[in-house]
Amino acid sequence: MKIMAIVLAAGQGKRMKSKLYKVLHPVCGKPMVGHVVDVVKEASSERTVVIVGHGAESVKSYLGDAAEYVLQEQQLGTGHAVRQAEALLGGEEGTTIVICGDTPLVKASTITSMLELHTSSGAAATVLTASFGEPAGYGRIIRGEDGGVQRIVEQKDCSPAEAAVKEINTGTYCFDNCKLFDALAKVTSNNAQGEYYLTDVIGIFREAGQSVQGYCTSDLTEAIGVNDRVALAEAEGYMRARINRGHLVGGVTIIDPASTYIEAGVQIGADTVLYPGTVLRGNTVIGEDCVIGPQADITDSELGRGAAVKYSVVADSVVGEESTVGPYANLRPGSKLGRGCKIGDFVELKNATLDDGSKVSHLSYVGDAKVGKDVNIGCGAITVNYDGFNKAVTEIGDNAFVGSNVNLIAPVKIGEGAYVVAGSTITHDVPAGDLSIARERQVNKPGYAEKIRSRAKAKKERSQK
Repeated sequence: MKIMAIVLAAGQGKRMKSKLYKVLHPVCGKPMVGHVVDVVKEASSERTVVIVGHGAESVKSYLGDAAEYVLQEQQLGTGHAVRQAEALLGGEEGTTIVICGDTPLVKASTITSMLELHTSSGAAATVLTASFGEPAGYGRIIRGEDGGVQRIVEQKDCSPAEAAVKEINTGTYCFDNCKLFDALAKVTSNNAQGEYYLTDVIGIFREAGQSVQGYCTSDLTEAIGVNDRVALAEAEGYMRARINRGHLVGGVTIIDPASTYIEAGVQIGADTVLYPGTVLRGNTVIGEDCVIGPQADITDSELGRGAAVKYSVVADSVVGEESTVGPYANLRPGSKLGRGCKIGDFVELKNATLDDGSKVSHLSYVGDAKVGKDVNIGCGAITVNYDGFNKAVTEIGDNAFVGSNVNLIAPVKIGEGAYVVAGSTITHDVPAGDLSIARERQVNKPGYAEKIRSRAKAKKERSQK
């Protein structure tokens, strides 16, 4: 059986009150439509067609080759939206999933179960439903005596008896593809909204004697469609709890899940411990036995086994096995630490590579640098990499020692085993094994401090007259 999917993503989303198109608002780091497209692919969809309208170019730019696209120039209802895919899918045999692009919490496992019911029952359509205690705002599922779905009635078209029904339509469906487009041709706009409802297809199937099934999910969060910022925040909370639970089950210790934020694409190895305030974003990959946090913000980075990051920011960087970062360090994009490195408090790295065992323990900046093995960079040392026009590289060889408060004026090379004396400003290469000192000779002027104070005091008194 061929499986296809139609993702409805043409609505403007005015209630979001945002310049960003609705389905591109992120939930746990991924735009809603990205969650939906990934889910239908996980549920074995071979072709995915996204119906775009407002913000079409932005959606296409984000999804790229992950989908095919059809433009719905006028938004005339869900039935009209699905019919726009007929030119691409109308002649296909198989089953089509129809799902909204603003329902990021629908799970692939649920769609798979719905597909199984759909196939085994020989239904023309299967509806994903949920049972709500307070169903206001949702279309109601009206079942027949045989237990199948007889029709779906939108909230504004409900009679009092229909409005009392607790089972609701989530807006996700499976259809026999050929029967879907045949039925859509018969849908009219004779309703309170003057729109072409996809739900009217259900009644058309039943009148033709076709079976329509309902698969009721036990996870009510899957019914959430995001139409405003309130629902967006709710979806974020539910998704975050789901992600955290998945990592807990996978062997990660999360000290306080309520204060730990992990985005959808993050991978974490077993026996890693996450402390409160940890934020893990993008495509971050964390190895086993790491200690992250408190207050660690890590984006699109890779951490090896046994690494530790606390009270620090790491972005687009690599932290090698058993290396430590923090507290209060900033690893900017392009930083790469080997095994057993130490980046201490108030240290900033940018586009810098440190080989195994090297240390930058405190109050330093290392940018556009290549640092060898077992190098010690002292407190307050700076690679002066920018002259106002161009960036230049600093190279430091294995086992070199760079003293405190040293300025390395790039481009410059410090040779293997070289020693740079504290307080030096280095403008020329230091050969391997050499000691380099570049600072003014100290001069002491006896009693001169009192002269300075007296002169300053007199100047202040004159200015106050």
